[in-house]
Amino acid sequence: MRLDALLAHARAWLPGRNTVDARERLRAVAGAGLGLLLTALLSHWLAGPLHAGVWLIAPLGASAVLVFALPASPLAQPWAVIGGNTLSALVGIAAANWIPDPALAGAIAVAAAIGLMFFTRCLHPPGGAAALLAVLTHTTHFSSALFPVLANSVLLVLAGVAYNTLTGRRYPHVQVARPPAANALDARDARFSQADLDAVLARYNQVLDISRDDLASLIQQTELESYKRRLGTLHCADIMSGAPVSVEFGTPLQEAWALMHERRIKALPVIDRTRRVVGIVTQADFLRQLDLQHHEGIAGKLRELIRATRTVMSDKPEVVGQIMTRQVRVASADRPVVDLVPLFSEGGHHHIPIIDAEKRLTGMITQSDFVRALYRAVGPA
Repeated sequence: MRLDALLAHARAWLPGRNTVDARERLRAVAGAGLGLLLTALLSHWLAGPLHAGVWLIAPLGASAVLVFALPASPLAQPWAVIGGNTLSALVGIAAANWIPDPALAGAIAVAAAIGLMFFTRCLHPPGGAAALLAVLTHTTHFSSALFPVLANSVLLVLAGVAYNTLTGRRYPHVQVARPPAANALDARDARFSQADLDAVLARYNQVLDISRDDLASLIQQTELESYKRRLGTLHCADIMSGAPVSVEFGTPLQEAWALMHERRIKALPVIDRTRRVVGIVTQADFLRQLDLQHHEGIAGKLRELIRATRTVMSDKPEVVGQIMTRQVRVASADRPVVDLVPLFSEGGHHHIPIIDAEKRLTGMITQSDFVRALYRAVGPA
């Protein structure tokens, strides 16, 4: 085996970097201690009236690790803890009763417990320990699955609900996928859909120690960080169309419409004599002047609108300034492109004039320019 292969194999045995801070570690440590203490005290009190000799099981320590240190894990949810421990204990007790050889009984008990936990959707690693413990201690009374196993598990879960909620952690943590209509992944502008996530998870075909909604959220947040990192180095001047075609307040409608048609553009910034932006005129501004309640003859109505009136008086708009949108959003050339995301995605903007340091028109960013920048940002680094 080559040296690099040996090193790669050796690295697989090393633990990964811990990504939680000291505060979260302290929260988990304190929660596990308090949760187990409360469970032990109440279980010990219950053991008296029940005349039970055993009042606390060792696998509960492993359950506490999951409930308090990994409260978002599917393996730590209430049904996983309660069902996993209790059903596995029942399996272990049955094996202790029916299989004389403890080695064979232990192996079968753990394997059967895993299968049963898969089937009942309560996979919980300490459940395997609960099954093995029943065999090794030769526990043959099925009532032991109710006390101490079920009682311990319920008390620990209740402590986990209270502590995690008070310390700002969701518990129980939702594991069932939300309806498509309520899920952000299914928005039309999402980068991936629920079906995409399902397909990848089906191919992966392994148990993940993360809830489905958390996985989707992490993917989305990672994409947003990537956008910020890559787009953060771009400024409006880097992606704008320079030397944009513009018109003035007094430009005739026919001339402005001809410019749009000739240049195949949908908007023209309106500037004054110092090239400062005073408005913007779009195809929508032209169409708003027409009677669109009746669609017949729209082309004729448009020709009539843009045709110059030969008389002194006119009852229709004649120049751009009469139909332009006066409230126009502009951006400076040195502004980061990432700042424009809400303008295009939520503000309904399609064209944003770009101004220089002296507030004079220097360029234009359209949706096409912005989408092209996004495409480059999410492509190969």
